[in-house]
Amino acid sequence: MDLLITGVLIGALLLLLAAGVWIGLALIGVAWIGMALFTQRSVGDAMALTIWGSASSWTLTALPLFIWMGEILFRTRLSEDLFRGLAPWLQRLPGRLLHTNILGSTLFAAVSGSSAATCATVGKMTLPELRRRGYPDALSLGTLVGASTLGLMIPPSIIMIVYGVTAEVSIARLFVGGIVPGLLLAALFMGYVIVWSLLHPQAIPPEAERLSLADKLRASRHLLPVLLLIGGVLGTIYTGIATATEAAAVGVVGALLIAAAQRALTWATLRDSLLGAVRMYCMIALILAGAAFLTLAMGYLGLPRHVATWIGSLGLEPWQLIAALTLFFIVLGCFLDGISIVVLTMGVLLPTVQAAGLDLIWFGIFVVLVVEMAQITPPVGFNLFVLQGMTGRQVTELARHAAPMFVIMVLAVVLLTAFPELVTWLPQRMAG
Repeated sequence: MDLLITGVLIGALLLLLAAGVWIGLALIGVAWIGMALFTQRSVGDAMALTIWGSASSWTLTALPLFIWMGEILFRTRLSEDLFRGLAPWLQRLPGRLLHTNILGSTLFAAVSGSSAATCATVGKMTLPELRRRGYPDALSLGTLVGASTLGLMIPPSIIMIVYGVTAEVSIARLFVGGIVPGLLLAALFMGYVIVWSLLHPQAIPPEAERLSLADKLRASRHLLPVLLLIGGVLGTIYTGIATATEAAAVGVVGALLIAAAQRALTWATLRDSLLGAVRMYCMIALILAGAAFLTLAMGYLGLPRHVATWIGSLGLEPWQLIAALTLFFIVLGCFLDGISIVVLTMGVLLPTVQAAGLDLIWFGIFVVLVVEMAQITPPVGFNLFVLQGMTGRQVTELARHAAPMFVIMVLAVVLLTAFPELVTWLPQRMAG
């Protein structure tokens, strides 16, 4: 019977998605079919209560605010300031200005929450400069498409908010838990660039000019706005001064002040940023509402419990379960975007994860990391599409350039599995 129910639900979902139905509506439709055919519950009442409860969550208020913050900053000169502030310090490092892709993405990720926005914002400044100075295209494109996925890992992260709401865990602790893994991933990317540059020194252009320490410090003033904004958002969360939602409001005010200081705050900018944030939030909110209703329907049908029992009967060690889930998420990432992966799978997987004794904060960071891989795997790698629109290159070519970054992310999964304290240490300190 369980196989029949599963087959009907998966078939209905695939049929609706293939027909071009929006993901949120497809999830609601599948939940309706499951409850109407296989339970005696009142479908209409359950749907109304679940969707209202999902949409009226106070925790979810942080999501549109962080999206709006990113939309405002996307329309400022922040990418230019990042490049001008970072470039002088990187001339002596093997790989030189290639590291602006990685460090620029790391800093912008801390005020954006979106990997696509990070890719577009950093890339519009660094790619023309790197090409003009003669840096290899393969590494310029590969480091950008890989490092821009840090927009999902380094808080504030939109997908962490989605996971936190779905799994009912602290979003503030998720944010703090993502800091060390995000910095670790950035360090691994930079390490790859350093090693590649030492092996191919002729491919890296010579140092443009040698600046004095005073000149470097003078150039660093361009980094102050973004560093102050990062401190205002993450600092208030870590110290417990503000919740994630309150920190998001601080971030919006900070973004507006930066835009005003750069004379980029016009009525057109304000209107476009608001419209962009509303469009993005409505899409995510509909998906979350559909996922909440589908989770309720699967709970009535008993599918998560049966899946947990079946996986438990296999007697897998935690590392074996993580390895299997990594492969599962990588395959899903070839066909679905990150938010859809999270909302579609958490209702079924969370009971299994809890039964295996895995920490839900750690598991959330693990999910974000494997979803990052999905952003750079064709045919539905969203960052690949963003970069294709910016450069005109084929998705397959961009995926080939990003392949080393994908391998580095797999290595990061291994490190987080072997050393879970990389995720759990900071949240525990925050709780203390």
